Amino acid sequence: MHKPVRKLVIAGGGTAGWMTAALLRKVLPRNVDIRLVESEEIGIVGVGEATIPPIQLFNQYLGLDEKAFLKATHGTIKLGIQFENWRVPGESYIHTFGAPGATVGFCSFHHYWLKAKSQGLKQSLWDFDLNFLASQKGIFNKINTQNPVYDMPYAYHFDSALYGQYLRKLAEEWGVTRTEGKIESVELEPESGFVESLRLASGECIQGDLFVDCSGFRGLLIKQALKTNYEDWSHLLPADSAFAVPSERFATTLPYTRSIAHRAGWQWRIPLTHRNGNGIVFSSQYCSDDEALNTLLSHLDSKAIGDPRKITFQTGRTDKQWHKNVVAIGLSSGFLEPLESTSIHLIQSGIVRLMKMFPNDGVKPAMVDLYNAESKQEFETIRDFIVLHYYVNERDDSEFWRDMRALDIPERLALKIDAFAQAGALMNDQNDIFRDASWLQVMMGQGIQPQDYHPSVNALDEQALSDVMQKILAAKQQPLTKMLPHDEFLQQFTG
Repeated sequence: MHKPVRKLVIAGGGTAGWMTAALLRKVLPRNVDIRLVESEEIGIVGVGEATIPPIQLFNQYLGLDEKAFLKATHGTIKLGIQFENWRVPGESYIHTFGAPGATVGFCSFHHYWLKAKSQGLKQSLWDFDLNFLASQKGIFNKINTQNPVYDMPYAYHFDSALYGQYLRKLAEEWGVTRTEGKIESVELEPESGFVESLRLASGECIQGDLFVDCSGFRGLLIKQALKTNYEDWSHLLPADSAFAVPSERFATTLPYTRSIAHRAGWQWRIPLTHRNGNGIVFSSQYCSDDEALNTLLSHLDSKAIGDPRKITFQTGRTDKQWHKNVVAIGLSSGFLEPLESTSIHLIQSGIVRLMKMFPNDGVKPAMVDLYNAESKQEFETIRDFIVLHYYVNERDDSEFWRDMRALDIPERLALKIDAFAQAGALMNDQNDIFRDASWLQVMMGQGIQPQDYHPSVNALDEQALSDVMQKILAAKQQPLTKMLPHDEFLQQFTG
């Protein structure tokens, strides 16, 4: 279809719809009309309350004021995720957004740490990570320096429903037209099979040149109208259910997410300034609803302030996330359990990818194929990273964890694990949002100890290596004295 795109229609609101509307309105010329159709009757899933650092770039591009954004969404700072009971019960580690150590020579810092450890170094890898040190003390502050030793990347916890409302207000001010209504049918062009219009329950017909499907798990356009296949990944990630419930906020707000493994799944705990977000992800093959709900409610640590809500899902992805003149963004494009807070990021990267490949003069097959190839690789690398957490567990207390250890994992993931276990080597995949430091922390945290380190480390003798390690250790401690308790920082920063 080589028809110029002058009418862009977004089907569905929520976080995905309003993130799409806001960014595309900011970027596209005014001769492209943007309309979003949503119904107040249809609820949103709205449990994605934790993010990863690229959300800052998204907000900055929109010109959001960080203070106003945090205040409007009851946001808090997130320095990483603490994984509890994942390797074995009673043990924990943090996957931070930082990178341990500093650049020393040819190879990554962890090789130097591995050799120093063999020579008697007492400190853990995380003792060299500023995000970890601040997390442990419950403190935070912005560090105004270009020195990478003091780099402390952060993300946010926020109420995703409030974030959607915040972006809606801005998008409408910028010229996005919102139409209230339930989509009753999707009309296709007879010859091309492209979507021609959406017919609402009111009888109104909304025509468009390009459609973005933000209708959630239903996938009204991409799945139901265009019959696009869904690639099922439940053989790798068998969790298919979740319960979510809010609870009263704690007196002290932690600057990290908690992920607590249980008998047949895991529980999230996300601190906001007005409440805690809680939930449990589990597999119905191994655990009943009653057992999962009882596990969640008995591990809340603060009083529930709402009724638990059940969510069911099938892990996987829509195999053509751009098909004909429909692009799927958000849950309509696929679902990966929120273990590493990637749901909102996948919305963001889908919108940015569409922005880069926008079909101004009409939908072109080469751009569609490129979009789909990139999104496929991105989904698969996140999937593999999540599978890693389960696969290298050493728990022996339930059939679920034993079965996860016996998974037939993708070849690429098996190679990554073997390369790290044998030589401490980390390999990057293009379009993998998780870089070396993330893979390093999860592999080490889950108990994979490399058998060797890079030979270039031997260029330093024992004393020189010890001196370097102590110098980095001291440098990492310096900024901590200028940080505030997390709650105090938020109060001062947001007024």
